Amino acid sequence: MIRRSSLFRTLVSLGVPGALAVPLPAAAQSVQITHLSDLAFGTITNVGVDQLQSESVCAYSGILGGRYTVTASGSGASGAFTLANGSSLLPYEVQWSGTAGQTSGTNLSSGAALGGQTTLLSCPILQTSNASLIVILRAASLSAATAGGYGGTLTIVLAPD
Repeated sequence: MIRRSSLFRTLVSLGVPGALAVPLPAAAQSVQITHLSDLAFGTITNVGVDQLQSESVCAYSGILGGRYTVTASGSGASGAFTLANGSSLLPYEVQWSGTAGQTSGTNLSSGAALGGQTTLLSCPILQTSNASLIVILRAASLSAATAGGYGGTLTIVLAPD
């Protein structure tokens, strides 16, 4: 399987500010994802409201029809979508949309491929975005979290479909 992966880190701070790490570049032969960057939630003072970060990305497949799958895994145990602050964990949700500029999409499960995604060949040529990666911190999880800086890594893998 030819695949292109990219890592990015996302940090959230409950009551104290945090810092971010730089994403790693993606690489592969016929599938790629670009325009990924760190997602910073910053200091969250209202834990009673869901917190959302959305990023428009360029998902590209060089195969006929531009079909690809997207798979995500987190840095938690067994690939769980969790941010950590020492032994304290903060779960998050990941969604994917095949359209740029979206704030909602299809829920991703860690390690499970979301197939049937399509893209136009113009994305890498025109340097436009054509998909959205959405990360959500739910209010219920935020309300139960211990104050402090949280961080983690989300790995996104695109593969030909």
